Amino acid sequence: MTDFSAFTAPGINDLSPYVPGKPIDELERELGLSGTIKLASNENPLGPSPLGMEAAGRAISGINLYPDDSGFRLKARLAHKYGLEPQQLLLGAGSSDVIDMVARTFLAPGSNAVFSRYSFAMYPIYTTAAGAKCRVAASHPPDHESMPYGHDLEAMAALVDEATRVVFIANPNNPTGTWLRADELQQFLRDLPGEVIVVLDEAYTEYVMEADFPDGADWLAMFPNLVVTRTFSKIYGLAGLRIGYGMASAALIDLIGRVRHPFNVNMPALAAAEAALDDEEFLQHSRKTNAAGLVQLAAVFAAMGLDWIPSIGNFITVNLRRNGAQIYQQLLERGVIVRPVANYDLPEHIRVTVGTEAENQRFLEALQEVLVA
Repeated sequence: MTDFSAFTAPGINDLSPYVPGKPIDELERELGLSGTIKLASNENPLGPSPLGMEAAGRAISGINLYPDDSGFRLKARLAHKYGLEPQQLLLGAGSSDVIDMVARTFLAPGSNAVFSRYSFAMYPIYTTAAGAKCRVAASHPPDHESMPYGHDLEAMAALVDEATRVVFIANPNNPTGTWLRADELQQFLRDLPGEVIVVLDEAYTEYVMEADFPDGADWLAMFPNLVVTRTFSKIYGLAGLRIGYGMASAALIDLIGRVRHPFNVNMPALAAAEAALDDEEFLQHSRKTNAAGLVQLAAVFAAMGLDWIPSIGNFITVNLRRNGAQIYQQLLERGVIVRPVANYDLPEHIRVTVGTEAENQRFLEALQEVLVA
């Protein structure tokens, strides 16, 4: 039989594919469980935006037709929301699709991308798939006074060279929940060579309640090399429909859009996202539920003597001081799905999505049971 691995593009054989959170159905089939809760993939525990869900249902009747490839209506709404022109927007099947388009547009053999050590697992996959090199900056150490495990912008800047084409920055960062303040991030952008594309991944920005947290959309006129990505998968609760977007100068969007797959956003997703933009009541409820959940989880971690990484996302990463994969497995046996993060070089941590108060309590009781066993 032919060994096709001898014919793959450079770097593909060394890639490990992205591993998503375990689906509830899969776990219940394997272990014969019921009533499982999933706190693994940073989904909104309150469900989808009601307005978005209603709009998606209405759109179903037209799915014999292709969707609007331009996404005219949604782009118009987003342009109005952010004070942009529609030509400054690019839609994707989740914000990860937009990030992939940036990589395919600007990365190639002989170039490199810079990102932080503890950051989204898809950055190295997209970079390597494009044939480029990964330059991984050290993060702040666990004992850093203000932002343990956070992005070290000085370390990132030091890795930028003449072959750097893209810098990836997640703010807030996944899986750590750490964040960059407006002043330090803006200074980093000012100091960066203008030909280096910066992807500011703001998938969790709608959950943020910090006063000094930057809004990347406000900086697009200031930085022509900036691409800001956002998603409807998190606070809007539309993860199953796969829709996100990127914002940048019209010139950058024109280039990036040339590698976009046709009809990459489906009709129900377009309708749901447009409607969800009006669902302010749902967003406010989601923020309040998330803020209370972060406090609930952190309080019990403290009582248990565990260290956690301060987070402003809809998840929290906790140090169990033992093999995280083993704890993950024991939690699965109790019908609780969380996320082991050894693939992020955090083998003794697990990442937990903030759920409802009841879901958080169930997770905490299961964790206590496992840790004392």
